Amino acid sequence: MTDVTTEFHTGMGGVKLAVHRMGQGRPVILLHGLFSSAEVNWIRYGHAALIAAAGFEVIMPDLRAHGMSDASQGPSDYPHDVLVTDLEALVRGLGLSDYDLGGFSLGARTALKGVLAGLTPCRLVLGGMGLEGLVKWGGRSDFFLDVIDRFGTIPRDDPAYFAQSFMKTMKIDPVAARLLLHSIEGQGIADFSAVTMPTLVVCGTEDRDNGSPHALVDALPDGTLAEISGTHMSCVSRRELGEAIVGFLSA
Repeated sequence: MTDVTTEFHTGMGGVKLAVHRMGQGRPVILLHGLFSSAEVNWIRYGHAALIAAAGFEVIMPDLRAHGMSDASQGPSDYPHDVLVTDLEALVRGLGLSDYDLGGFSLGARTALKGVLAGLTPCRLVLGGMGLEGLVKWGGRSDFFLDVIDRFGTIPRDDPAYFAQSFMKTMKIDPVAARLLLHSIEGQGIADFSAVTMPTLVVCGTEDRDNGSPHALVDALPDGTLAEISGTHMSCVSRRELGEAIVGFLSA
């Protein structure tokens, strides 16, 4: 497997942000999902290696409050849309002008919000995302805030139990996670007309956690759907995810 290198960038407020890199070639930034990490979403199951083998440099930040990045408990470190601010700073800091961008779940939402804020990747990948997860973000945010409120007390038969378990496994700081979730709350995305680049929506056949991927493709000016087997969580472990991304980026 191609080696992974890790470097640290200083984000807004002096927060230390880990950025993992693999391969050489055309840059593609990939953002992981909520409570996850670059290691879990992109490296562990071989997706980054597949993409790197196809001739790309895969750039995978750990979002603040995730992975090897700082999980500050200071409210001032979580202004509105701070993840988008971090993404913009990464693109500037690496001097990228000709690159592709993608993400899974929260990472997909952040990537798309980055485009709406003015980033101009040549191609965009939205993984684990449907239309409702973008236009009605508040519902998803409320679910995870409830998990944080009841963290450590959620019984096994509760629908929120798995999210609690995943937070524990990933050693997520509930205080930092709450601050981060509040920073990304707000009005949903209603206008997709600025997303003019070719966009891949890749989603598990059993994944409707963020709504309908078919409706999202219909809302995009140049959207393509790739369905792979699995749920929102299990599709991340399927080789088909990496293969779908490689096929799209290499077309």
